[in-house]
Amino acid sequence: MSLPRFFLDPVPATENTLVPLDAEAARHLKALRLKPGDALEVVLGDQPWTADLAELDRGRALARLVAPLHEHREPPIALQACLPLPAQLSLFDEWLPPLVELGVTLIQPVVYARSEFDPAKTAARLDRWTRIIQSACEQSHRSQRPALRPPMPFAALLTWEIPQKWVAYELATGAVNPPFRREALAFTSGPEGGITDGEFAALAAAGWQPVSLGRGILRAVTTPVALLGAVQFQLGRNPAP
Repeated sequence: MSLPRFFLDPVPATENTLVPLDAEAARHLKALRLKPGDALEVVLGDQPWTADLAELDRGRALARLVAPLHEHREPPIALQACLPLPAQLSLFDEWLPPLVELGVTLIQPVVYARSEFDPAKTAARLDRWTRIIQSACEQSHRSQRPALRPPMPFAALLTWEIPQKWVAYELATGAVNPPFRREALAFTSGPEGGITDGEFAALAAAGWQPVSLGRGILRAVTTPVALLGAVQFQLGRNPAP
C-alpha cells in the first residue's frame, strides 16, 4: 500500500525538520487512523520526502522529514492541456483528476466560440480547481503540481509556441494522425457543440495538426482524457532510459 502524500509550499528542509500540515491534511490523517510515528510522504515544492507523523491533534499536524525521495514519476516531456471552457463549469471538475493522473504538466482554459464564458463565475472556481489538482496529485503520487493558468481567448492558441500541437477534431479531414515525437506537446479540443469550422481552419493555419480518436463522436468531457491516454501509451512504448 502506498503511503499518504501531501503537497506543501517549499521551505528550507533538512532531515528532522518539522513541517506543519494544514487542517484538511490533519482531518485526512485522522480518517486514515494514522498515529504519531507512522510513515507518510510530503512534497515541498517539487522535492518529495519520506517523513513520519510527529504530532496530530485537532486541526493540527506536524510531519518530521526523514530523507529526500529520488523518484521519476513525471512525464519525460511537457504535456500541455489547452482545455475549452464548457458551458457547464462542473465538467472542468471532471476533467482535472484523470488529466492530472495521466501526467498533464500545464492546464490552460481556453474560451472558444461555443464556450459560455462568465469571468466572475470562472474566477470563483479557480480555487476549487487548484484544490482538485492538488488532491489528484496526492492520490496519484505526482512529484510536481501542474500549473493552472487563467482563461485565455481562443486567438492566443494561434501564437502558441511548442514543438507539437494537436487538435482533436470530430470531422473527417482526410489526414492521418500525426506521428508522435518525444517532444513537448500541446493538445486542445472543443467545448459542447465542438470547434467551429472557422476555428479549425485558423488552428490548422497556425500549425495545429488534427487528431482522430476513432469513428465515433466523443463527448467534450471524454476527448481530452482519451487523447492524453493515447499519448501516455506512446510514451510507454519507448520509455526514457
